[in-house]
Amino acid sequence: MSLALSFVIPLYYSADTIVSLVKQIEALTVEGGHELVLVNDGSRDGTAGVCRELLREARIPIIFVNHARNYGEHNAVLSGYRHARGAYIVNLDDDGQNPPTEAVRLWQHAKQERLDVVYGHYTDKKHSLWRNLGSWFTNRMTDWVLDKPKGFYLSSFRCVSAFVAREVAQHEGPYPYIDGLILQVTQEVGAIEVRHDERAAGQSGYNLRRLVRLWASTFVNFSVMPLRLATLLGLIMALGGLAGLAVVFYLRLTDQGPDYGWGTLMGALLVFSGTQLVMLGLIGEYLGRMFLTVNRRPQSTVRSVERSGAA
Repeated sequence: MSLALSFVIPLYYSADTIVSLVKQIEALTVEGGHELVLVNDGSRDGTAGVCRELLREARIPIIFVNHARNYGEHNAVLSGYRHARGAYIVNLDDDGQNPPTEAVRLWQHAKQERLDVVYGHYTDKKHSLWRNLGSWFTNRMTDWVLDKPKGFYLSSFRCVSAFVAREVAQHEGPYPYIDGLILQVTQEVGAIEVRHDERAAGQSGYNLRRLVRLWASTFVNFSVMPLRLATLLGLIMALGGLAGLAVVFYLRLTDQGPDYGWGTLMGALLVFSGTQLVMLGLIGEYLGRMFLTVNRRPQSTVRSVERSGAA
């Protein structure tokens, strides 16, 4: 059965927030019908039990996908895409900060403008300061490495067509970055301003480690620019070294300058050695990800899929 709109919500320790959000989505009126796909990404609290209770009380079709362990938000969204049946799919956070009524606006704009993707651009973000800084840095990075209009804001609150979701969901790598995958499929992309509410309960699951992992996926998985920057840095350091040697030889030949000793030598050695290690680490990151992909490290493992009676 085909529906007009699917809502995909990745869940991580969401027992205190998901009920209210599901009730808001059930109360929506969507021409053509709508459904809800809940993806529990390895939560160890009562999230799974709450979701099963929601299945029993469901007023709209609900599909509950249960991951065997935690894989990350982007992996969970891709699992949701694979089970969604709507002509358009909106994915939103589990914390109540993305109002379902705004999700409907994204869908309506996508239909009216015949766009493959519509992003929600927040007029006033309610995230913490460090989270906002992380989002700003991620968007500046994507200006360099992704094929998107410069300054175009990418957010996790997005509406995609079934065509885009189907193409993106074919990706099997263990480190997906959804916006990068989307921009490889289509350039029919737009954005509208949406409201961003306060978090309903709890704290954000995004810590520094998860943000660094997201930055690495953005930078390494979809561009060879880091390798080119490493090459450029190596050339600059090599030229700097040659210039330094030329100055040393000149000063020695003209019997000028201060004495050159162990400290100067060790300082130069640390600079050059550090640069080499950074470049080797960057190359190692590429090789490591290639190794894990070739060895088919799972993007996610679905323990179970449960459906409400309406589904």
